[in-house]
Amino acid sequence: MDVSFLQNNIALIVAALASGGMLLWPILTRRSGGEVETLVAVQMINYKDGLALDVREGSEYEAGHLPNSKHIPSDKLEQRLSELEKFKDKPIVLIHRTGTNSSGKSRSILRSNGFTHVYNLTGGIDAWRQANLPVVKK
Repeated sequence: MDVSFLQNNIALIVAALASGGMLLWPILTRRSGGEVETLVAVQMINYKDGLALDVREGSEYEAGHLPNSKHIPSDKLEQRLSELEKFKDKPIVLIHRTGTNSSGKSRSILRSNGFTHVYNLTGGIDAWRQANLPVVKK
């Protein structure tokens, strides 16, 4: 790499590093769990092989859900944990209508069964829609 390129473009390089750091900061500071905003959820799902796990009722899921999301209603989660085994060490983003109602319970179930990176989507499917992110219907 040419040293003069680095010297001539130091401001751009610093800006790129700073913006990358700002995008990664929420992921790095919330490793143990909690909530994630829609942008961080998209990054986890697309770049960390994460799973969007929709814990809403069937009719809510069919009315609109994240593309490629898995649907397991919160009241069936304990019986269907085996379906999620391959995601034990990957990010799981829980989707509820407004954020934390049953997804808080679902997060507790997953964490107590060895799932290490479980997050609630802040604002749930409502926040996803408000961010104009894709929603598909069954």
